[in-house]
Amino acid sequence: MSSRQEQNSGTTAVREALSFDVGQLEDYMASHVEGFKGPVDVQQFKGGQSNPTYLLLTESTRYVLRRKPPGKLLKSAHAVDREFRVISALYSADFPVPRPYVYCDDAEVIGTPFFIMEYLDGRIFWDLDLPGMEAEERAAIYDDVNNTIARLHNFDYEALGLADYGKPGNYFERQISRWTGQYRASETDSVGSMDALIEWLPGNIPEDDSASIVHGDYRLDNMIVHPTEPRVIAVLDWELSTIGHPLADFTYHLMTWQMPEIGIGSIGLAGKDLAALGIPDEESYMAKYCERTGRVDGIADRHFYSAFNFFRLAAILQGIAGRVRDGTASSAHAGQAVRAVKPLADLGWRHAQR
Repeated sequence: MSSRQEQNSGTTAVREALSFDVGQLEDYMASHVEGFKGPVDVQQFKGGQSNPTYLLLTESTRYVLRRKPPGKLLKSAHAVDREFRVISALYSADFPVPRPYVYCDDAEVIGTPFFIMEYLDGRIFWDLDLPGMEAEERAAIYDDVNNTIARLHNFDYEALGLADYGKPGNYFERQISRWTGQYRASETDSVGSMDALIEWLPGNIPEDDSASIVHGDYRLDNMIVHPTEPRVIAVLDWELSTIGHPLADFTYHLMTWQMPEIGIGSIGLAGKDLAALGIPDEESYMAKYCERTGRVDGIADRHFYSAFNFFRLAAILQGIAGRVRDGTASSAHAGQAVRAVKPLADLGWRHAQR
């Protein structure tokens, strides 16, 4: 097992700063979760930086609890109510998400709002080159990951009851403004390339104004793959989802192919022998997505999308850096995020200059 797979896989004891009264949770679940029988043993998942996530073990059933972190938070961040809502809509449409059980907005129960969903047994891959597999299985997994995001973007979000889940139109304008604000609120050092992107991006937005459900953080380590079959059984971590631009979502996912190793998150596929691994290259992967979503002319303005996505990821990580500063970050490895902001912004600015 790689150090990254080991670092993020499985559970650990609940960190003291993120602990809560288990008895109160048991009382709540007894009256709100059908079929629940305590007692509950609570463990914390190692992976993930944003919303603390817990494994709830009973004698007969395993559940997953996602909550807002405690402490002072950035406005609009950690919206577990939105996560629960979109998972509920997608579950009803037979999209691969865990079954949602209950959302609780009463902070008195465990200290912050939370929701409970089913636990799904499967594989989470933190190494994107999928070590130890045959090339055919890698190819099949990546094809299903591609098919899954295409399915998401092809949904009629109004028919799913999500017409007011976000504002269609002007997506990039609003996102650039939002992440600039969150970046400035969490800023710990001056980063010249980030300042340059903040100035450049608003004036270079493409005319394509498509709208769909977007996940916002679509990558392989936010999915559960079937224990033995090469198919996605759950897409996780919907905190950043909204009604937005499908190409923003897809090109963010394409960063898997563009990301060099900079000490955070998924180690990308840049520089890997993809043909030998059985993993499609960026061009063929993009062509498959365009075929599945009816984009006959492919994706124009790719460098804008890449510049935007590196800017956005840098801003997200700066938010984690801010939470490290404030003592509310939920992963023991969150400090690595601070060091990644400048390399990401530099990459984004390189795309902008193209």
